[in-house]
Parts: sequence; structure tokens; C-alpha cells
Amino acid sequence: MSAEATNSVTPGPMPGAVSGPVTPTAPRRKARPRIDLRRLGRAALLGPAARGRLPDAISHVVDAHRAHHPDADLEPLRRAYVLAESSHRGQMRKSGEPYITHPLAVTLILAELGAETTTLTASLLHDTVEDTDVTLDQVRDQFGEEVRYLVDGVTKLEKVDYGAAAEPETFRKMLVATGNDVRVMSIKLADRLHNMRTLGVMRPEKQERIAKVTRDVLIPLAERLGVQALKTELEDLVFAILHPEEYAHTRELIVRNAARSDGPLAEVADEMRTVLREADIPAEVLIRPRHFVSVHRVSRKRGRLRGSDFGRLLVLVNEDADCYGVLGELHTCMTPVVSEFKDFIAVPKFNLYQSLHTAVAREDGQVVEVLIRTHQMHKVAEAGVVALGNPYAPAPDDPADGERVDPTRPGWLSRLLDWQEAAPDPDHFWSTLREDLAQDREITVFRPDGGTLGLPEGATCVDAAYAQYGEDAHACIGARVNGRLATLSTVLRDGDTVQLLMGQDPASEPSREWLEHAHTPAARIAIQRWLAAHPAQAEAQRTDAQNAQDRAAHRPGAGVPDPDAAAEQPAARPAAGNVLTDRPGAAVRLARCCTPVPPDEIAGFAVRGGAVTVHRAECAAVARMRDGGRAEVGVRWGEATECRVTLVAESFVRPHLLADLTEAMALEGAEIVSATVEPPTQQQVRHTYTVELPDAARLPALMRAMRNVAGVYDVSRAQPQPQPQGG
Repeated sequence: MSAEATNSVTPGPMPGAVSGPVTPTAPRRKARPRIDLRRLGRAALLGPAARGRLPDAISHVVDAHRAHHPDADLEPLRRAYVLAESSHRGQMRKSGEPYITHPLAVTLILAELGAETTTLTASLLHDTVEDTDVTLDQVRDQFGEEVRYLVDGVTKLEKVDYGAAAEPETFRKMLVATGNDVRVMSIKLADRLHNMRTLGVMRPEKQERIAKVTRDVLIPLAERLGVQALKTELEDLVFAILHPEEYAHTRELIVRNAARSDGPLAEVADEMRTVLREADIPAEVLIRPRHFVSVHRVSRKRGRLRGSDFGRLLVLVNEDADCYGVLGELHTCMTPVVSEFKDFIAVPKFNLYQSLHTAVAREDGQVVEVLIRTHQMHKVAEAGVVALGNPYAPAPDDPADGERVDPTRPGWLSRLLDWQEAAPDPDHFWSTLREDLAQDREITVFRPDGGTLGLPEGATCVDAAYAQYGEDAHACIGARVNGRLATLSTVLRDGDTVQLLMGQDPASEPSREWLEHAHTPAARIAIQRWLAAHPAQAEAQRTDAQNAQDRAAHRPGAGVPDPDAAAEQPAARPAAGNVLTDRPGAAVRLARCCTPVPPDEIAGFAVRGGAVTVHRAECAAVARMRDGGRAEVGVRWGEATECRVTLVAESFVRPHLLADLTEAMALEGAEIVSATVEPPTQQQVRHTYTVELPDAARLPALMRAMRNVAGVYDVSRAQPQPQPQGG
């Protein structure tokens, strides 16, 4: 059967209610008494009530549901219970309880979180197709397509058909269903929570296996869907199973703190109530005890715990503006710890969470953390997507309090659905899913067109390229981040603007080096698939990478001098026949340090032997020669337009770049006199060319042609360099 559960009244090595006493103050929310499964089982065995009457066994579900949805139609719940109870009749849990107690408990969890009627109906039926003779067609005929879809989404695949791949393939199926309706995952999370609550008499090895899957997959999914109430309890239950000694120690710390007579949280709460009352801001100030895992993390971070470390204060108000009013009063009347302030109202978290976070310091040095939010924000913070009801129903004309509505497919889920299709096998999908979910935070980067990309924290330009272009990102040659050129390995930060530079060659190849900088499964899988499909090119890349460690890879085009050989010999002096001087007959030389060409502003100086050397006016050598008293000679350009110039091209590394670049230069009539190519660094390479042009007017066209070569991102004249005395 699907419910991996045992007797909840036999806690075994783990307490049945992990959220036990934390402080002697009010609990985090109004608690409903835990249902006694034995009493529930007796009620369930009484059978269905007369038509039109609700069975006693679901009265507690109805009470919780009506607290959130007072006008809800309860008839679907009655019919769903009748079908579930009759279908599961005779089936027992490992605890000996009637099986119907499990779907009832799962439905109660969702009802307390505020789930709407359709979700609760599907929850009551969530194991019928898997464990009984009920079919999906029957569910659709009696309850409609929505309920059928939700039940199908959480129904496991059979091990008989899938073998060892059943679990990963079930999660893949469930995630795909969640992509169309997030309520599928809401039911799964509640199902797992009840099973974890009642895991006590399972074999230890099975407890551990289930706890690890819960830790690696279900808890991160609860975090991403914003269902904090389920996430924190799941964390505590997993903590108790996987780390029993640390759990016992943490429990002892909490119990010991609860017995203390002094309470810094209560004192600060009273002070806050006074401040807000005097400011005429209606607000509730509550103490939020930390759950077990949170206390454990704080103790590892701070060592010895003080009273304020066992909880936080929660301030609930009616309007968004009141949140900032509360913040102003607290920071004015108390001592704020400014470094602890975070505004998740103006910039909500990717999982819908909204709140102001701050902290105030007491005179004894204890720091009290404070959360400030509206009642609606608090509801969403606790229940996430569950609190939003049916996110696919038509939105009302005036959404309550102007709150943020649920995106039907969050960015992280869209990315997950994209890459899961490309996962080559269940094992790869399962391991990659765990890696993906282990990345806690999401960042948002902006495209130049105003669109956005959601990426996990630590993502690079490589990840952004594949997120935006899919496998077309193989043609990416570079990026601009916030207007500046950046390598594809650049790590992006929240709020960055990213412009991806794409090449025009349809046969472009991704670099093997990109794998080192790819953090998202979508990028890694796409690159790995290409490398696997093109073994020859992949091997050539591996060889080139090895050779690049020893020397630069030079591939001059046909008829172009070898850059290595050219670099070893001094370049010929540029022709200067088109320069006129005030010293007729004097030999004229164009300086190699700045290679002036028409119509550059130029300056001439007399050098040894009566010759005149000509520099660009902005060349550093000009100021030095003037300061040294060198005789300046009047020079100007004549009518002849032949010129020699040095150009610097900066590009990203890609195959055949040198051949394409030199071909473009030849087509513009440039004769390459010398060329050097520096060794690549961080996928970038710098080329320096000295060329002769038959007409100086062709220089702008030559530079444009060079820039248009795929992979070249900048072409400029060589910057003037100081020249040794004597020209």
C-alpha cells in the first residue's frame, strides 16, 4: 500500500509530535488537538451516513475547512469519503488501524492549511486508484476532470512495471503533473507528512531510506512552494530519524529553556505592544518558537544559547503600509540591529514569501529577531500555494489586499520540467533532481529586452544562455553583464542585466570547458548530450585544451605570415611617402609605436642622421620628446593615401576564428605585415595585426569587417606606446 505508516500512538524512537513545548508562551499558531487515530478508526468503521448527512469521521475535516471557506459546498467531500471508505474497507495500516484513517489525516492537514474543496476531495481519494479497484475513469465520472487529474498525479507507478526505476519515474510523473497544477504536490507533501508522523515501527533501514528521500526531495519542494508549515515539521521528523543524538540534545535544550522563569521574548513582546499601542497601530505581537532544526542550527552557529535564541517575535497587521509603520516605530523606540534588516515585501522571495525582517537589541546584549507582515502574508508564509486556493480559477476583480498571486508555473519548476525531458535515464534524473533541489536560493537576472530569467544562486552566464536559448545556446560566444563584457564563466548576481552574444554559425560547438561553469541541470545535460553525440569534435576540443596549456593555438589563413615567425623579426618600418615635412629632402619615418595614418593629427621630430620621425599627436612619445628639447619639425599628410596601421582585435575562443578573421581582412584589401596572437585566457584571446592598406579611407570599413566576424567583440587601433629615446 502507498502509506508507509505505522501506529501514531506508538512513537518508537521518535516522538509523535515533534513540535513539542518550546517556550512557555503562545504557540506559533492556534493549535488543533491531534486526532486520535483509534477514535477516528472506530468512527470510520461505522460506515457511511445516510445521504445528505456528513459522516462523523470527517466532521473534524469539515470544521477545519469551514474555518477558511465558510460557504464551501460539502457534498463532494461527503461523496468522496463514502467512496474512499467503501473502497479501502478491510484494508489495514501496519499499525492495525483502518486504512481510511490515512486519507482522512492527509485531508485534515490540507484543510487546516486552507486548501479548497477540490484539493480536499482529491486528497480523500488519493490512494483509491493505487490501492483499490477504483479507476481514474470512475473518479472523473463522479467528481470531474480536475479531481481525476490530481488523483492521477499522486498515484505511484508500479514496481512490477518499472522495477528499481519506479520511485524516480513516479517523481518525474508527479513533477510533470505539478507543472500543470501545483495542487498535485500539495497533496503529496501532506501525504508524506502524515507518513513521517507515523513512521515509528518501520524497520530502521526503511525509516532511514524514507527520511533521506524526504530530506533531499520533498523538503526542498515544500520550500519552493512556500509551504513552511509542512516544511518545518518534515525537517524535525527527518532530524529525529537521521540524527537521533543531536535531536535528543536539542530537545533537552528546548525543554530546559521552557522551564526558565525569565523570558526575554515575552518581555520584548510586551514592550512592543506598548510602543505600537501608543503609536495607534493595530497589531498582534506573537512569540514564534523556533522548531527543532532551527534551534540546532542556531546552537551550532552561536554556541551557548540564550533565551532570545529559542524564538522570534511575529507582528501581524492589516495593511502593507502598516508593516513599514511598525518598522519605523520599533527602530525609533528600540535599539535596531541594522545589519539584520531585510525587505521581502518590496522584493518577495521566489516562493511567494513576503515579510519584513529586523532585530532589536536588549540592554543585556540579547538580540531578538522580529518578523513583520500582514495577516494575508502570514497565511501565505505558512501555507504557500495551498493558501491561494485554486490558482487556476478566474481571478476576482479586486484581489484581497492586492496580494501577489500565485504563478501557475514558478520559474524553478519550468526549468526543472525543461531539463527532466532530456535526462537520459531514471538514475541520471534522480541524482540531478537532488542536486537541483539542493540549491536553496533563486536569483532573477534581466534581459536587455526587459524580460527576466530565474536562475539558482551561483548560476553563470553559461546557465543564463541555456535558460534563454535551450540547445541554441551552443552558438553563444560571450556576454555583457551590466553593460560590461564578461566571460561565460562569470557568476551572476540577483538583479544583474545579461546580454548574451550569439554567433551566426549554425554548426557552433559548445566548449567542454563550459561544463566546469554550468550549475543548472539544463545547461549540463545539453552540453553533455552534444559532446556524447559528437565524439570526434569532443576529442579535438580535449586535444586543443591540452595544447593550449603549453602554447597559443595559431592558425593563420592562406598567404598570411605565421604569427610566431613574424613576432621573432622586427617589422619593416611603415612607408612614409605620403608625409610632407618642412625639411625638404629629409628622410621620413612613421613611428612603429603608434603607426599614424591619415587623417590622424601628427607631430614630427628631428632624430639622429637628419631624419624626421612622425608620431600620432596623442602618442606618449610626443610629450616626452618635447620635454627633452627635441627639435620639432612641421609635418602634414600629402595626397598619397597608402597607409600602414596596427589593429588590436579581442575575441572569444572558437574554432576557425583566425581563418575567418584573416579572410575578412583580405577581402577589404588589407595586406598583413605582421601578426601576433596571445595565449587564450578565460576563453578570451587578443590578436595584434600590422596591416598595409592601399587607401587610408578603407580603414573604417576594415575595422567594421573585423568586428562582424563571429566571436570578435572589439577592434581598435593600437594604443600609442612610449618609444625609446632616439626614435
